[in-house]
Amino acid sequence: MQWTDEAIILGIRRHGETSVVAEVMTRARGRHLGLVRGGRSRALQPVLQPGNAVEVTWRARLDEHLGEFRMEPVELRAARLMETATAVYGVQAMAALLRLLPERDPHPHLYTSLSVILDHLHDPKDAGELFVRFEIAVLEDLGFGLDLARCAATGAREDLAFISPKSGRAVSRTAGLPYADRMFALPPFLALEGRAADRQSLEDALRMTGYFLHRHVYEPRGIEISAARNGFVQAAMKALGAARTMPEASSTGEKPIDILLP
Repeated sequence: MQWTDEAIILGIRRHGETSVVAEVMTRARGRHLGLVRGGRSRALQPVLQPGNAVEVTWRARLDEHLGEFRMEPVELRAARLMETATAVYGVQAMAALLRLLPERDPHPHLYTSLSVILDHLHDPKDAGELFVRFEIAVLEDLGFGLDLARCAATGAREDLAFISPKSGRAVSRTAGLPYADRMFALPPFLALEGRAADRQSLEDALRMTGYFLHRHVYEPRGIEISAARNGFVQAAMKALGAARTMPEASSTGEKPIDILLP
């Protein structure tokens, strides 16, 4: 069996003395693993860096086999991605999110989003907003999508101001005001088309997505949220002048976690 596709390197691990097992996100076939013979050579090491775009050809006798990769470089971003902390942590954090999805399960929109975000990780403001949208897209694909288009109580589409921590649905200002202390603030850039994110709205958004990832994905699986996400958020907030020490998380689910990171 054989196929060729566009791919982005997510990571590698050593295999024997000279080879590696590469993990990539492909456009048409989702996250995929494959053996790269000679992957530790001087010629291939610069290519097999996280964030690089490649054309990959996979070969195996049977579909369920690990198979072998042959790779040709398309865009080598790795050197640029090492220039800022948001980029270094961002690549790792997005790879960790993609590992929550089943291997070989197609998610072409996530491939496209990943490619776009990798080109904007140097700017903390752009990186933060795009990263939040990426987390929301992953939650959607995992079956825990948020409904931010209309009020859960009234059905209204205007003046949406809160997000319910129980349902993940938007709530209008009028309906939600009596319960405001028990809900998340809806970041304006997620509610209004064309509205740019600012420091406070990014903080609110990252707190909200962190909570839903913790509640629906990490806690049920008995795993911790990735350290790379913590690093990304702290780097982004520091770059925007909002670095601070976060309190410990509560996992009761009764109120929103009052931090950016579970």
